[in-house]
Amino acid sequence: MNQNLKNFYQLLGLSLRAGKLVVGETLCQKAIRMRKAKLVIISEEASPNTLKKFVNMCKYYKTDYVVVGSKEMLGRAVGKGSRTVLAVTDEGLKEALLKQLQNSEMPVRG
Repeated sequence: MNQNLKNFYQLLGLSLRAGKLVVGETLCQKAIRMRKAKLVIISEEASPNTLKKFVNMCKYYKTDYVVVGSKEMLGRAVGKGSRTVLAVTDEGLKEALLKQLQNSEMPVRG
């Protein structure tokens, strides 16, 4: 794992501690509908149904999203068990996370 990807996961943990990260499918759906979510992070291991549901919802509500990382890595980054969907609610953290992903040279969908 390269340094930029490590920084991405560290920023996720920082976002949670700052109260700017929503964890779990139901809470993420609510954040998207209320237009509080700035960036939705979906695991590469999400089921096709979950992936389609969140991608369509993000497109409808014009919310940025990325499909990256395993469930285990996303969960570990936020100090919990495996997690499929996360939502960042802060514009500054969104930009920082996207910058780290761009620099990581890891393939990102979304």
